[in-house]
Amino acid sequence: MKHLLRLVIVTVLMVTVGCKSAKTLTATDANLELNTKQLIKENSRQAANFKTLSAKVKAEYSEGDNSKSVSINLRLEKDKSIWLNGPFSAARLLITPDKVRFYNKLDNTFFEGDYKLLSDFLGTTLDFNKVQNLLLGEALFNLKEAKYQSSVYENAYLVQPEVQKSLFELFYIINPTYFKIVSQQLSQPKDQRILQIDYLKYQEVNSQIIPEQIKINAVEARSETIIELEFKSVSLNDKLNFPFKIPSGFEAIELK
Repeated sequence: MKHLLRLVIVTVLMVTVGCKSAKTLTATDANLELNTKQLIKENSRQAANFKTLSAKVKAEYSEGDNSKSVSINLRLEKDKSIWLNGPFSAARLLITPDKVRFYNKLDNTFFEGDYKLLSDFLGTTLDFNKVQNLLLGEALFNLKEAKYQSSVYENAYLVQPEVQKSLFELFYIINPTYFKIVSQQLSQPKDQRILQIDYLKYQEVNSQIIPEQIKINAVEARSETIIELEFKSVSLNDKLNFPFKIPSGFEAIELK
């Protein structure tokens, strides 16, 4: 159960969307002349704007000698709900701004609580907006809410806080053509933790720029988790429902 729950959590935090009929974006006509203020403004303009999203996602997960592959249905209502459904509805997860809920029919267990579950996993305080930003290829921390500096790094923009926080260091790499984040890294040297999210491809779907492929590396001391995601289909602005009801008789998971 612990391994399945970990897989679902990882997938929720890192999943992105793709579509066979969508146009994969390519890096052309790079503009490396922007100052930090202009760059953040351009990045903000590219934020995905839709009401709902649905996708089928194939997630490959490996940790040490263990590896798994699972297909997941994702539904998202912007700023309201994130819903994941596993194969044959054996496991289901629903995240809302105030609650995280999960159940697993394989062992008749469920979880219902706050964001401590997800925050403990990544080692940093999370809320609904941060989780949603990760799903959509947006900055984990709002670039407009602090002072940042930028420089050119390997034909892209490297963005970081003017003053890094004492508990963690934060870095973003932004594409100079369509100004989306292509990599973000959160490191906690004291705890030997590094979380790196690489957005390998972006695509244009219904005039929206959203991720197409990503690779995630989560390192803690000598342990490394790798997640690779492939998205078979995506649809925007359909009317969706988010069914979730914990079956009777299930046992609550107690997290310590």
